[in-house]
Amino acid sequence: MSPAGRPKAEKPKSNRFSVRLDDETEKKLEIYCKEHNITKGEAIRQGIHLLLQKK
Repeated sequence: MSPAGRPKAEKPKSNRFSVRLDDETEKKLEIYCKEHNITKGEAIRQGIHLLLQKK
């Protein structure tokens, strides 16, 4: 019998994080995500990587 459900992710995202945004920043994030066809989570992950590269 084959296992049911989704296949296991190579790098599962098990850590959750909550952040508060003002309305203007939230709108900018939504627009960016729609233009680049990515999720808010992915946009935030990319932003964190950009900040870490600036060292």
